[in-house]
Amino acid sequence: MISPRYFIIYKPYEMLSQFTREGTHKTLANLSYSFPKDVYPVGRLDADSEGFLLLTNDKQVNHLLLNPKFKHNRTYLVQVEGVFSEEAKKKLEQGVTISMDGKDYKTLPSKVILDKEPNLPERNPPIRFRKNIPTSWIEITLQEGKNRQVRKMTASVGFPTLRLVRIGIEKISLGKMMPGEVREINSPYNDLGL
Repeated sequence: MISPRYFIIYKPYEMLSQFTREGTHKTLANLSYSFPKDVYPVGRLDADSEGFLLLTNDKQVNHLLLNPKFKHNRTYLVQVEGVFSEEAKKKLEQGVTISMDGKDYKTLPSKVILDKEPNLPERNPPIRFRKNIPTSWIEITLQEGKNRQVRKMTASVGFPTLRLVRIGIEKISLGKMMPGEVREINSPYNDLGL
């Protein structure tokens, strides 16, 4: 019996959430950490998203976090183009209709906090700065994780996403981790509400 192991990584921008090479993209294999061979990521973050990623060899955690019938809070910090409005906040909180696989999909209600600029590590390369187009930050918590969902949601209310950082799932967060950093943790069942 293999003992389960759990790792949190701060996935850097432009890195794929996998160990297998694909084109010129960096992958988890580029991290300066020697993971056990049987460890894999639970879920994904797109190459242009950054932040919290859980890796484990515990198939039960994988099942409980990825099966849509078990809802878990996933929290993101999102920089959007424009001055985010109270009206857009209300729409996101009630659920919006986005396109998933060519079909309309109504998102579950979410929690949205209008936020000041968070204390995050600089992104490399940085977001393109445009002097006459303001940006805003929101914190959004979802209980589902569809492909590119946060980006589609903010775009649907008129605020394209510029930077997206997942900061945690349930009670486990990045804390003060830096991009590319890896932290091994004890069994996360309680902190993940499993």
